[in-house]
Amino acid sequence: MQYSLPIFAFTAALAFVVVLVFAPQTPAAYADPVVLGGAAAHPAPQSITVIGPVSEPGARDKYTVTRKIIPVAPPVAPAKGKLGPAVPASEAQQIAYGMVQARGWGDDEFSCLVALWNKESHWTTTAGNASGAYGIPQALPGSKMASAGADWETSAATQITWGLGYISGRYQTPCNAWGHSQSTGWY
Repeated sequence: MQYSLPIFAFTAALAFVVVLVFAPQTPAAYADPVVLGGAAAHPAPQSITVIGPVSEPGARDKYTVTRKIIPVAPPVAPAKGKLGPAVPASEAQQIAYGMVQARGWGDDEFSCLVALWNKESHWTTTAGNASGAYGIPQALPGSKMASAGADWETSAATQITWGLGYISGRYQTPCNAWGHSQSTGWY
């Protein structure tokens, strides 16, 4: 008799778990306006903006997925004393812009690179962190960049050369690297 309450409680808890795990789910069990009908049966379309690679358009669960590419212009500042085309905002970005174009990547890829390295180092050649990452691309360890030049500790061009090689080899493009950084916090 003294064990009847604990046995009952255990049996009830076990039954609850079994029902949750093994019971078939029916649409009527949820307050889904699409299933129940009524004014909210056909909700307005929703959209999401994705920076980085996306899968091809398709359909799933009565929703149509479409791909809309919205170009993002690179951050620019007007060239001093000129009314002509704008140039990237900093000297390091100007160097990177030329290298990005030389690789055949467009302004969209440059925008992703700017966002990525703004997050990593604010385009500072001497930026470092506690884990030992260093420079504009935050190479870990920083001495890896010596493969791009002996002046890796202070040269924006050397650091950018190494950084673009790293991105190209590991992620193919800056936008892929930026997408990875957004989803994981690192690249």
